[in-house]
Amino acid sequence: MSKAIRISRVGGPEVMEYVDVEVGAPGPGEVRVRHAAIGLNYIDVYFRNGAYPQSLPAGLGMEAAGVVDAVGADVSFLRVGDRVAYASHPPGAYAEDRVMPAAKVVRLPASIDFETAAAMMLQGLTVQYLFRRTYPLRGGETILFHAAAGGVGLIACQWARAMGVTMIGTVGSDEKAALAKSHGCTHVINYNKENFVERVREITGGAGVPVVYDSIGKDTFTGSLDCLAPLGMLVSFGAASGPVPPFSMQELASRGSLYVTRPTLFTYIAKRNDLEQMASELFAMVDSGKIKIPVNQRYALKDAALAHQDLEARKTTGSSILLP
Repeated sequence: MSKAIRISRVGGPEVMEYVDVEVGAPGPGEVRVRHAAIGLNYIDVYFRNGAYPQSLPAGLGMEAAGVVDAVGADVSFLRVGDRVAYASHPPGAYAEDRVMPAAKVVRLPASIDFETAAAMMLQGLTVQYLFRRTYPLRGGETILFHAAAGGVGLIACQWARAMGVTMIGTVGSDEKAALAKSHGCTHVINYNKENFVERVREITGGAGVPVVYDSIGKDTFTGSLDCLAPLGMLVSFGAASGPVPPFSMQELASRGSLYVTRPTLFTYIAKRNDLEQMASELFAMVDSGKIKIPVNQRYALKDAALAHQDLEARKTTGSSILLP
């Protein structure tokens, strides 16, 4: 038997149970991975509270790193003993080990340790598609990125700096402002002290920015639109404050023919070739030292409920991991 976190109903952190599970052998096209470290992400909260529906009972967690300890039939690109990492459906990474579709698992370079890998896969691949595919940055742009001191945000700060992009980041405290600044964010706005729309307009000389990356949702949506230059794009990739309410398409026209998109990582990594290319670029950025992955919180797997409490209370900075 193996230990895992399971939920049989949706709700607060209290619905998570630390239980014994029978993992079993991998089937065709699958591998079994013994986890060394597990990533903690806000998407896990959405599955736990029912914002993202799934059949119950169910597991939680989208990313982890570890070692392949069994390989199913029809899998030729992974072997027993391979160091691997993943960030993918289906949920269930909050476990000592699990069976995964092999197509969603990538080999981990020897230069990257398990804790770093577990902390960076979902967040790092998210920044990769945001910056390289959803709105491809080339350098020289000025952008707005909300939650700049979070796990995704701190990677974005460093990636933007490496690309020659001027990043304006929003945070909720002076401590988080200093953290974002130290990771390469050019301008940091504490939204509890300043109006971020006014500051963005001031920084850009009234021009606005060509793109806003917004994982906050309801609380920042309208302000994010107001920060955009004509023909600009709002990339809404999360909803930490709640889902964006319905709005009139005229809101986009009146602000200058704006674009809004709601991407998810899992669309971008649906094809194996895309996953491998994206992961390769992420690994290269980390190997080069241009991006460092700050693991600022570590929790035992059995304490996953506490980890969720801290995450929802915005007590965490950088990346957080669970240790089985």
